[in-house]
Amino acid sequence: MKSKKYWEMNAAELAAATKQFDVEDVKGQSRALTPEERKQWRRVRRKRGRPKSGKGFQRISVSIEKGLLKRVTAFAAKRQLTRSRLMALVLEDALANSD
Repeated sequence: MKSKKYWEMNAAELAAATKQFDVEDVKGQSRALTPEERKQWRRVRRKRGRPKSGKGFQRISVSIEKGLLKRVTAFAAKRQLTRSRLMALVLEDALANSD
């Protein structure tokens, strides 16, 4: 017999279905993680953020005319780049050509 979905149960059925979660001490029911599970757990717990490249990054505030910003955004999207990456490429090119 297929069990009901939790939101379709009445209070008594819901209490019976979730009785296993009423136990306070679940330490005895656990086991050590396997190496694969430990690897996955570390991956899940890792903080998200920008990947480090070079010496890291520094967020700055730059004023750009709205029309130009719209064109830059479209240009970056067309080339599958982020605006930050596009700006970095342009600045690297400008610095390389300034010598």
